[in-house]
Amino acid sequence: MLYDFILADKNAKKPMYRQIYISVRNAIENGNLKINTKLPSIRKLCSELGVSKTTVMAAYDQLCAEGYIKTKPQSGYYVAAEFVNKPKALDEEKYNSVLENKAYRYDFSSKSIDESIINLSEWKKNIKDVINRNYLLTSYGDVQGEETLRIALQKYALGVRSVNSSAKNIVVGAGTQAILYILCSILGCNKKVAMARDSFVQSEFVFKSFDYEVGYFDSDENGATIESLESIKPDIILINPNFTEPYGANMPVTRRLELIGWAKANGALIIEDDYNGELRYSTHPMPCVQNYDTENTVYIGSFSKVLLPSVRISYMVLPERIYRGYIKIRSLTNQTASKTEQLALAGYINTGKIDVHLRKARRVYLEKSKTVLQCVEKYFSDCDTVFNETSLYVTLRLKGEFDRDRIERELSENSIKIMPYKNNGNEFGLSFSGIPSDRIEEGIRLISEIIHE
Repeated sequence: MLYDFILADKNAKKPMYRQIYISVRNAIENGNLKINTKLPSIRKLCSELGVSKTTVMAAYDQLCAEGYIKTKPQSGYYVAAEFVNKPKALDEEKYNSVLENKAYRYDFSSKSIDESIINLSEWKKNIKDVINRNYLLTSYGDVQGEETLRIALQKYALGVRSVNSSAKNIVVGAGTQAILYILCSILGCNKKVAMARDSFVQSEFVFKSFDYEVGYFDSDENGATIESLESIKPDIILINPNFTEPYGANMPVTRRLELIGWAKANGALIIEDDYNGELRYSTHPMPCVQNYDTENTVYIGSFSKVLLPSVRISYMVLPERIYRGYIKIRSLTNQTASKTEQLALAGYINTGKIDVHLRKARRVYLEKSKTVLQCVEKYFSDCDTVFNETSLYVTLRLKGEFDRDRIERELSENSIKIMPYKNNGNEFGLSFSGIPSDRIEEGIRLISEIIHE
């Protein structure tokens, strides 16, 4: 009987008509309902399922509209489609479950920030202020980024990162990846770029999209080595001076100056991905590389962890010669960042709220980092720890081999989420950006028990 295929639960969140529609559609796609099979009448199905006539009609009408069934006057509804193989599209139930953002009790995944830091009511106030000015919403924004925001960013970047720039040299986009697409469009194709291995996979994807040859420089405790750059001979060097793989150290000024000197002597451009550079809290943030080299360094900053992950606003500061190249393509680009959020961010910066936010963030993350490192030392006696201060996570390098599938499964069963691991099977990344402070120790204890089981 058809009713065997209809999974209808009145207590489920999904509407009843949708449950009926999905059940019949799946039965047709699976071949359990053959073409020309007569379906039960609306009245009979209402009676069997205990639902209204409107509910069944809504399901049947949708199936008719999509061609799964058809209606014959004075006869009823019949299956109108036949599938040799089941469509490869994901089952809707599974697809929806993938889309859901599962909440984990112990979230060490780096996908969120600490809710205690951001003053959401203040941010909403800035958003509301923009929305209430109708004239701002009825026109396209500036393709380079709203001028109000670029002026605010010039002052902000100078104050917190010592970036030397004018507002006209700043380009805004929806995230670092979008910014890099613009930059590569300026620089052209078929370049050679040097970067740290396993650093920022999205940037590597962009480079390869432009047919860039990607080489990986070696690093010592001070960062990228000049010897490895000599070997690669890149046109572009991508660095994050706040974190050097695999040591996690901050690049000292001596190495920064060496890189600048090598780049100038060899005609290479430096791209400085200053990811969360303003979030250094155990020591005072040192000036960015661009501060020492305004002519040959592209500075990139973002607000994903500084403010909110959902606010996808990044910006780059272009040297004058690169900016002249941008002018040539500017009319061919579109702005990817929300105009509303750009203007709200400008207000957040100009009113000084971002300064209050940063002070609180540094204080909270300092205390959380201490807790994490203490708990790691307490529950993991057999590992080397690399602390990435500005990226807000620690890497645990354990001794031995581990069944990652089992560990991932048991972590999920215990409502624990950690950072995606790299190729090395004995490395585990724990971010403390989003997890509440009072759950850190219990979460790390559970992780240790699962890993060492």
